[in-house]
Amino acid sequence: MRPLSETEMKTMFEKLANYTGASLNQLIAPTSEDGTEGERMVFRLQGSRVYYAPLALVNYATSIPRDQLLCIGTQIGKFSKTGRFFLNITSLSVIEKHARFKAWLKPNGVQPFLYGGSVVRAHIGRWSEDCPGSQGIVIYDMNDTPLGFGVTTRSTAEARKLEPTAMVIARQADCGEWLREEDTLFTT
Repeated sequence: MRPLSETEMKTMFEKLANYTGASLNQLIAPTSEDGTEGERMVFRLQGSRVYYAPLALVNYATSIPRDQLLCIGTQIGKFSKTGRFFLNITSLSVIEKHARFKAWLKPNGVQPFLYGGSVVRAHIGRWSEDCPGSQGIVIYDMNDTPLGFGVTTRSTAEARKLEPTAMVIARQADCGEWLREEDTLFTT
């Protein structure tokens, strides 16, 4: 387990900033409820996977041999062999706390999304105002349960004028991946 290089860090932060915006700073130095600075969080690379964990836990993990350490903290995503960074569904708990744009699905749109489909306009119950196109967005059901995340294909204003069957959010990850990809989700 090692710290990310400068180019790896830049690639990962660009992807995360697409979902979190200016609150990206809160991922590294979170503040507690009373306004004081919380425990410092760090990103570490194990193989091709990036993990997000408290610094104290990472320091304890240095005594474990690399080949015996499976993971530490929350898996954020992984790097491909070409250097691209992909967010995993395991990062949803981190991203949804800091999400800039959100969309809520109607009950009839939850199942198609969880089976790996993208979101069409008819399935949107409500979403954040002034959301631009090609922007990261976290998807919830109407009970405020986070289901996954994706990228908008149109802005909020453009999407309101589209027909009900038009795709408005391209799915990146959903909670259904826990079942569909359980054999490969944590393997290298």
